[in-house]
Amino acid sequence: MQERLVKLRKQLAQQPCDGMLIVKPENRRYISGFTGSAGYLLITGKDAILITDFRYTEQAQEQAPHFEVVKHGSSAHETILAHLNRLGIKRLGFEKDYLTYAIYSTFQEKFAPIELVPLEGIVEKLRAVKDEHEIAIIRKAAEIADAAFSHITGFLKPGITELDVAVELEFFMRKLGAKSSSFDIIVASGARSSLPHGVATDKVLEKGDFVKLDFGALYQGYCSDITRTVVLGEPSDKQREIYNIVAEAQLYALEHLKAGMTGKEADALAREIIKNKGYGDHFGHGLGHGIGLYIHEEPRLSSLSNDVLEPGMVVTVEPGIYVAGFGGVRIEDDVVITESGIEILTSSIKDLLIL
Repeated sequence: MQERLVKLRKQLAQQPCDGMLIVKPENRRYISGFTGSAGYLLITGKDAILITDFRYTEQAQEQAPHFEVVKHGSSAHETILAHLNRLGIKRLGFEKDYLTYAIYSTFQEKFAPIELVPLEGIVEKLRAVKDEHEIAIIRKAAEIADAAFSHITGFLKPGITELDVAVELEFFMRKLGAKSSSFDIIVASGARSSLPHGVATDKVLEKGDFVKLDFGALYQGYCSDITRTVVLGEPSDKQREIYNIVAEAQLYALEHLKAGMTGKEADALAREIIKNKGYGDHFGHGLGHGIGLYIHEEPRLSSLSNDVLEPGMVVTVEPGIYVAGFGGVRIEDDVVITESGIEILTSSIKDLLIL
């Protein structure tokens, strides 16, 4: 954590502010190690203060040894202001992309006449490149997701509901040590599989259905994210066609993804294949995204992204084809960008499974 503080201070030294107030839970945890649900980090070139309430002071002292832990009373804003004044902060940086207008307005009122300076992506850019400890945790989260997919293939059958499947996946991952799923589990069957984010419903699985499963394990604060699509019963020619195109696009992207590429270049690896096969209009989202303490982090792998891939980044690779009224396929893996290429963290079978 001390190394992260050093990196953050180097970034802050280039910003027009005297210090930064961190509120976003993932950023707070990343910089301090504190996992409680309430708290503020006040960072300057020399000071690191964690302000929280009575419930978390002991926990904060254990988890954030490089921070001065301060317990606030009934008003956290008064305590923050007292320390802003004590440290002589005149211009205070804040997380532009996280604070709501209501919170920003409250800060303006409570911290006046201190000037609030919007900062964009300062901590998020640091979080984008994972260290070996973080990668090891994500690797374990991916192993849990792989085990859950192996388990669920023996559970899927006509007559059960999408919600039955989602509950079984979550319960199984929790038994393996996950705190929860990384996000609302997507189980989309039949025509509903054309919904990229079709979370589970009470729809009953039927013979001949595509079943798209998108889920992940939240393990020690970090997320995994995997998608597999299976068929209940013998697939139609069109189902095979769509599946094979997505599989080809995903494999090609995995084989050519590397450090130094932009998100736009990475996205094009799979998009061009799907487009050339006549389904370009049915692939409407980006190729992937970073994962870590949050399920969608930097970098972005999309046709609009100029993010540059660096060793240590952990990203998803998830092309898809979605045909309204018919169904859809997505295949997704988690990978680490390395100096020489990638390491694929998820290992679940990607042959078209006929259950």
